[in-house]
Amino acid sequence: MHVQEWLETVPAVSIYLLVGLVIGLESLGIPLPGEIILVSSALLASQHGEIDPFILGACASAGAIIGDSIGYAIGRKGGRPLLAWLGRKFPRHFSEGHIATAERSFEKWGMWAVFFGRFVALLRIFAGPLAGVLRMPYWKFLIANVLGGIIWAGGTTAVIYYVGIVAESWLKRFSWLGLVLAVLIGLTSMLVLKRKAAKAQSAVREAETVGASE
Repeated sequence: MHVQEWLETVPAVSIYLLVGLVIGLESLGIPLPGEIILVSSALLASQHGEIDPFILGACASAGAIIGDSIGYAIGRKGGRPLLAWLGRKFPRHFSEGHIATAERSFEKWGMWAVFFGRFVALLRIFAGPLAGVLRMPYWKFLIANVLGGIIWAGGTTAVIYYVGIVAESWLKRFSWLGLVLAVLIGLTSMLVLKRKAAKAQSAVREAETVGASE
């Protein structure tokens, strides 16, 4: 049973809560498939009238904004030791290379890193906590967080929902393609970030080696 088949057995209210909770926890800094859950729920909404796409988009947006805000508060209080702890708990997501890549993005783009990070699978996990650790002014973080959360969550819900309405008969037989597409996009973004993170980690090690030799 894949995600959408399982969601079909869940009441509409539970789906709203599930989407908000999963996206909120992912935004807080816990690696979860928030985008896959959102895409599956939006596709399901296009096929079943019990699920209101506006409520679904609102719950997803709220989860994204609240989760990122909590992540920011935790990161601001926990500081660098928090990143070290996350690296031990989730080494594949919070490795030194990944953190170095994310830090460079924040230093270069500032609040825009929070905004655009919402659209990249791995950066969605980093954005809140890292913004707090780097002491980004909260008003800048809040603006980027709210705009990014609404546009990403609301936009994803709207696009998938209306695509499902237009191609309902086709999607009923091949609904899994929406999930496959979401997974492929997520994997591609993760591979790109992984490559950049490896380069960043290599650069850090070279700098440390040069410093030690001097």
